[in-house]
Formats: sequence, C-alpha cells, structure tokens
Amino acid sequence: MPPLRTALLQSSGRLGDTAENLKALDEAAARAAQSGAGLLVTSEMFLTGYALEVEEIAALAEPADGMSARAVGEIARRHGVAVLYGYPERADGAVFNAAQLIGPDGAPLANYRKTHLFGGFEQEAFASGDTPVVQADLNGLRVGIMICYDVEFPENVRAHALAGTDLLLVPTAQMHPFQFVAEQLVPVRAFENQMYIAYVNRTGPEGAFEFVGLSCLASPDGTTRTRAGRGEELVFGEADPELLAASRETNPYLRDRRPGLYASLV
Repeated sequence: MPPLRTALLQSSGRLGDTAENLKALDEAAARAAQSGAGLLVTSEMFLTGYALEVEEIAALAEPADGMSARAVGEIARRHGVAVLYGYPERADGAVFNAAQLIGPDGAPLANYRKTHLFGGFEQEAFASGDTPVVQADLNGLRVGIMICYDVEFPENVRAHALAGTDLLLVPTAQMHPFQFVAEQLVPVRAFENQMYIAYVNRTGPEGAFEFVGLSCLASPDGTTRTRAGRGEELVFGEADPELLAASRETNPYLRDRRPGLYASLV
C-alpha cells in the first residue's frame, strides 16, 4: 500500500469571510493535487476564523450538510483530494467547534465535534462534543479526527490507538506561549500511541491571540516528517503504512499495557 501524501495548510484565512476562505481552500487543494497529495488538512475553524465574537460564530455556523460543506465537497471532487476542514457546526440547537472529513469523491466521510473546550471563550461559544473517537477509512488507512486541545489529553489519543487509528488529524489554533505542544508533545503522542499525527495550526495575530504555526506531521517512530515555520505555508509529508507496521512491530507500548491497573483513571 503506497504512502498517503498529506498536505498541511497552515493558514488563518480571512477572519469572518467564509467565501474567501473557500477560495483559499480551493487554491490549496489545487496545489496539493499537483504535488500528488491525497489529503489536505486545514486549521481549526478555518472556514470562518477563530477569534470571533460569540454572536458572530453563531451567525456563521452551518449544519454539517450545509452550503459550505457542499462547496468543500465540490472542491474535493474537482481536485480528487480528500479534505479535512474546521468550521462552526450548528446542530441540535447548539453550536459546536467541528471538523469534517470529505472524501476525494466529494462525499462526507466523518464529522467530529471538539470534546475538550479550551478557556472561557470556547466554553461560552460552543457546546462540547461527546464522541471521543470518530474515524473513517481513507486510502487504506484508518483516519481519526480531534481538534486542538483534545490531543493534549493522553486518554483521548490512547482511545484512538486502541480503536486502530493509523493517522490522527488535528486541526488546531495553538497560540503563544504554548508552542511546546507542537514542538514536543505531538511527536511524543505519535510515538507512545504508534500512529501518525497531522497537527495543523493557524498562524499570526488574530484578535487577542498570537498563533504560532509550527504545523507538523509526526511519525510513530518519534520523528517529525515535515514541519512548517511561523507563517502561511503549505507543507507535505507522507503517512507510510509500511513504516507504521514496522514501528508497531518493534514498539511494545500497546502490547505491554496492563488495563487492570488503570481502573482508578476512570
């Protein structure tokens, strides 16, 4: 099975302008396809921007099958590239911080709602999701989805490992001074759970926040396959099933677990 070439779109887009952000997504998908990528991953809340007023987020929120989802589906289909994008989802009388994976044929594959909300801003603007493991199959890999703060909880990522996730997609809005998460924590999560992690950040100043970039594709062998800088950038890395299988064969973490000792954790 060939590696899945993955494009990481490190960008904050244009705050509050879904139409312009869809144009940027279309351009990035074209570049990704030209570079042989089968998957394009964007940052948290890419379609609308992150640093919005609560009322603005509510006004821009759409259902998972709304107009923007259909537009992303057309972009994916036209370029033959799967797309994972962050957006505010309106559902069940609430607004969720969500990410949706669209297949290369334009059909939706999975939709995830952020389960761990960071700080007062997010807790005011969004309802919490309650499904920790959301997965889909893509190019022979089991792909999972999280959003930003979720990956900082080891139980969350371990749940994905136990469910067979091969490639974990994590759109994020990682801000100063927490860049150590991108630089150190994410590669460790990939190693201890034996999976690839695509961690895709926003960049630059936005409202009261300063996003640090540093998007990466971390590998199960503990290395970083690609790393962006601090600015707008489209970078590429490969999720290689052969390396994943070899790493899982030699790394004993999951085999050596003793779940009976961990009851106190729950």
